[in-house]
Amino acid sequence: MMDRMGEVIVVTGPPGAGKSAVSKHLSSLLRPSAHVAGDVFFGFVRNGYIDPWLKEARDQNELVTEAAASAVGRLARRFHVVYDGVVGPWYLKRFLSASGLEAVHYAMLLPPLTVCLQRVATRANHGFTDLDAAEHMWRDFDPSVHGLGRHVLAAMAPPAEIAQCLARHITDGTMRYERHGADAS
Repeated sequence: MMDRMGEVIVVTGPPGAGKSAVSKHLSSLLRPSAHVAGDVFFGFVRNGYIDPWLKEARDQNELVTEAAASAVGRLARRFHVVYDGVVGPWYLKRFLSASGLEAVHYAMLLPPLTVCLQRVATRANHGFTDLDAAEHMWRDFDPSVHGLGRHVLAAMAPPAEIAQCLARHITDGTMRYERHGADAS
């Protein structure tokens, strides 16, 4: 699919958006590739962990996001990297800075709120089940607030189809976000 090394694709969105499923499919389309699950980095914290959706978790979230971004930047030296995690528009510049990259392909999966809440309520073997927090995070991704509407996918199709769509957007550059580009105001 892509012949340039070091392409990084950030697949983000609120809980229940389908980030993990889409990221798994997308990373299978890329050669060579790495799939970095952002939730894993939050799992490294043992004592003093604060649920990331709480206001008092801000410092923790910034540090964990920077650690994940640094790993992504290193992996991008050899692989196409699909990062699957909550990198809201409010963290995007910080993510880019910590990764050492000048640009990423940024895709916000944003199905309707009711879909996200149903997915959160019914998924098995997942630590996050707080529907109020999920709704709050869904609202935080409002593209009209952040001016990143071209990076939003409604994400209602099956994950494999969304991954194919993302692959096309990556190839044509429509999801590219540059640290100092027009989106980065």
